[in-house]
Amino acid sequence: MKLLGISGTITGSKTAIVVQNLLEEVKKNNPEIEVEMLDMKDYDVQFCDGRNPSTYNEDTKKVIDIVSSADFYIIGTPIFQGSITGVLKNLFDLISPLSFRHKVMGFIATGGTYQHYLVIENQLKPIAGYFRAFVAPGYVYAHNDHFNQQNELTDTDVLTRVKNLAEEIVYMQKSLKPKINV
Repeated sequence: MKLLGISGTITGSKTAIVVQNLLEEVKKNNPEIEVEMLDMKDYDVQFCDGRNPSTYNEDTKKVIDIVSSADFYIIGTPIFQGSITGVLKNLFDLISPLSFRHKVMGFIATGGTYQHYLVIENQLKPIAGYFRAFVAPGYVYAHNDHFNQQNELTDTDVLTRVKNLAEEIVYMQKSLKPKINV
């Protein structure tokens, strides 16, 4: 069983830090689960234009394969201008909706205002609904104030939400997909 953590941005580091914290929490408590981090800043992904996926560059094809082969997901994005990143939206456009169907998704967002958590409810959850994915009821939103000067996640409430979301997505995955070998 493979959990894929996605940092859906090519700028900054806070989103990747929170996603990585969650993956480490899952691995610590469930060593049988394979975890993988997909940091979009590590790839040169082309803009989705509707063509056959086999005609994209190697990085784009690799990202499509990585996402499509995962069993469940933690998807993270910073919030810019009250919305998810274009990088994450482009990723969603590149992946066949069937690749996400009936898979568990959990969400993480980071941002500079305390109202930006609403993007999870108003944008990410409806996208998951379109994909017919199973969405964890909890999520993690981390504000810039939740990090110290070294960009470490230090807020105890946010760290508790990371732990809770890690438990939720594993519980959901194991409950909804019990026949997958772990």
